[in-house]
Amino acid sequence: MRPRRNLRTALVLPAALTVAAASALVAVAPSTAGAAAVPEIVVADGVTQPVFGFADAIRERLWVDSPYDSDKDGARDKIAIDIKRPAATAEGLQVPVVMDPSPYYSTLGRGNESELKADVDGDGLLDKWPLFYDNYFVPRGYAVVLMDMIGTNNSTGCPTVHDESDNLSAKVVIDWLNGRARAFDAAGTEQFATWDNGKSALIGKSYDGTLANAVAASGVEGLTTIVPISAISSYHDYTRSNGVILRGNNYLASLANTVTNPERRGYCKPVRDVLDANDGDETGDYSQFWEVRDYLKDVKKVKASVFVYHGLNDDNVMPDHFSKWWYALAKQGVPRKIWLSQEGHVDPFDSRRADWVDTLHRWFDYWLQGVQNGIMDEPIADVERAPDVWATYADWPAPGATDTRLWFRSSVPGAEGDGAAGGFGYVQEKGAEHSLTFRDAISMSRNSVQSNLTTASPNKLVFMSDTLSSDVHISGTPSVQMTASVDATDTNFGAVLIDLGADTRINWTSGDGVLPVTATTPEDCWGESSPLDDACYKQVTKRLVTADREVVTEGVVDALNLTSRRTATALEPGRDYVVDFPLLPEDYVFKAGHRIAVVIVGSYSGYSSQADRNQANITVSVKRSRITLPIVGGQQAARNAGI
Repeated sequence: MRPRRNLRTALVLPAALTVAAASALVAVAPSTAGAAAVPEIVVADGVTQPVFGFADAIRERLWVDSPYDSDKDGARDKIAIDIKRPAATAEGLQVPVVMDPSPYYSTLGRGNESELKADVDGDGLLDKWPLFYDNYFVPRGYAVVLMDMIGTNNSTGCPTVHDESDNLSAKVVIDWLNGRARAFDAAGTEQFATWDNGKSALIGKSYDGTLANAVAASGVEGLTTIVPISAISSYHDYTRSNGVILRGNNYLASLANTVTNPERRGYCKPVRDVLDANDGDETGDYSQFWEVRDYLKDVKKVKASVFVYHGLNDDNVMPDHFSKWWYALAKQGVPRKIWLSQEGHVDPFDSRRADWVDTLHRWFDYWLQGVQNGIMDEPIADVERAPDVWATYADWPAPGATDTRLWFRSSVPGAEGDGAAGGFGYVQEKGAEHSLTFRDAISMSRNSVQSNLTTASPNKLVFMSDTLSSDVHISGTPSVQMTASVDATDTNFGAVLIDLGADTRINWTSGDGVLPVTATTPEDCWGESSPLDDACYKQVTKRLVTADREVVTEGVVDALNLTSRRTATALEPGRDYVVDFPLLPEDYVFKAGHRIAVVIVGSYSGYSSQADRNQANITVSVKRSRITLPIVGGQQAARNAGI
């Protein structure tokens, strides 16, 4: 490999330089007498300033040699990247890279407006750049790279849906940026990233953010920070939940087909056939096939800082993806920050736009440009408490959150929850054992779970609190522990936590909580524009609803996987089993005057789960069963609220 020039000298303003001193548009630092001035970034008001041109930015399309042969054609896959960098990089300016690796640039597009890459004038260079990253960050002294995942758009090979060739496409590009891989232009001339300052960020939503997690878990040198938005941390957890199949019917192969260029879908069918044959739809169990698609196992390798964003009501990439990743990062002491919204699968640019752009700017300035702006001294967690009302916390879960056991209790005639199975509280029920039986229903939907909660039902058990006398704030991951027996060899168990009380909320069950944009929706602009690439995007409005209840969180488990996610074990009918499973993580305040309901079910299609066909009868020991809530203030807060 041809050695690259070593141009790693720091060109950012020194950390000790005060903002007031950073007044010149371009700092000059000639290395020898008579040498040309080397451009540098400019910092004012604690952030980099847009002092570099946008319309004259250097654009390139290169292909990076990879070590993979995803389509088994005997040739190594080539990874296509589009680069936009300040013209000053030709004069010695070294810049960091903000990269969005994606499989969607020629199929589904990116952002709320589904923007696609486009070479409008046919010169082989990208003219229309999806999203605002290039418009905003290139004038501030960054290079922006949009990478076509292997098997998509201008890259060669075939998508493997988070096998190694997918996962580490962006790692190969980072290797090239740091002189450890080779890249060529359309003419076959080798190119070197002599303009790169050695620091890179990966950012992206959904599949793109999942690629960021995967590359961080590789521990690659040169990756400084990642910003995963609504990202997956384990693909097994994305398609299954505690053994229950959420996405079957050869889902991975279907997704691979979606992201493949239409003209290559026939060619890539053999690769999809391998996915079909190995995805384990027959059982839903964890296997070697899923290990390569599980980034949690490699979290110890993460060296990059992590800024997580996730919707707490995301029904696509469910919130346990951020929480398991977050908990593991915390154990490793990884520098991190988190935003949690009340929407579903929504980008923060379409939820909290101005604050997001400002925070992302300062995050990148700190980690990639060395600007000492104090962002790491700010609260770690921002949580959307109500529509557009945000609270900050020193960490997440919120400090003071304590796992608090709340035991189920049998119904007492004349009690506030009469007609339901019973209540719950911090004191375990005394006296004789009491059991309740219900039947697993194939048709149990989210609507049927939360309806008629004070009416006895043959297909669910409802445990309801009295009216709360004070707020109850949960922050973290709730769980359910039951002692139960089944009259069959298999079933599913589910639990749903519901807030009962009228309130105005984000209607996340429709459109992920945001209203669709139209031709007349006003725009705002974020960065600079060129004739073919503007920085303006339609404003997004949240979808609100006033309702007397809300599903707060939920969870399911396959009874065959109670002891192992790798091996299914049939139940012994009539035997008591300890059933212990997590619900999805939450950060939620049950208000004074409301009530809390816990609904126990079998199969739960509202969770996108495949129903168990046994329709078994499930008997629950009330005295030996409970829900554990991560209550801020713990048991004392529960007592104060009258639970």
